[in-house]
Amino acid sequence: MSVDPMTYEAQFFGFTPQTCMLRIYIAFQDYLFEVMQAVEQVILKKLGDLPGCEISPVQVRKCTEKFLGFMKGRFDNLFGKMEQLFLQLILRIPPNILLPEDKPQELHPCSEEEFRLLQEEIEQLQEKYKTELGAKQALLAELEEQKIMQAQLKQTLVLFDELENAGRDHGTSDFRESLVFLVQNSRKLQTIRNTVEREGKRMKIL
Repeated sequence: MSVDPMTYEAQFFGFTPQTCMLRIYIAFQDYLFEVMQAVEQVILKKLGDLPGCEISPVQVRKCTEKFLGFMKGRFDNLFGKMEQLFLQLILRIPPNILLPEDKPQELHPCSEEEFRLLQEEIEQLQEKYKTELGAKQALLAELEEQKIMQAQLKQTLVLFDELENAGRDHGTSDFRESLVFLVQNSRKLQTIRNTVEREGKRMKIL
């Protein structure tokens, strides 16, 4: 098989010419093997019809394998020549031919230095894209956090509304007065709790 990758031909055909030749080679090999099997079966049948024939199936198989090896060697020799012909004259794109998708290169040729600069520009654009993508992800995460904070703030406002309504039910219409009332009651409860804890500790000591 040829070692030339023939990438331009692969771009046109959709497969490498070497792959095409390999499939042809395998198909011929399979066909040759099937033919030899059929020939062997015919020989065995003919020998079975001959009275007093001393040729065994094992001998027939050895002769078949020997003939198959001979045919394979001849085929490999011929296929090598056929492969060379196909790869050089049939499956090869001439060097002066451009594929339709490469026509712009002919209309707008560029030097190696220009090509290098274009590659550098592409790399820079890719880096910028990655940076912008990372910034976008960060903004999305921040937006998600803001949504959570808005939900928490909404819950806090609802709680304040409930506290204000509770204050009105107890005769306190001003929210500030309600908040002062709740703080005072909270302090009183804390004082009572501390007193109960001290008394409980003193009772344990006694």
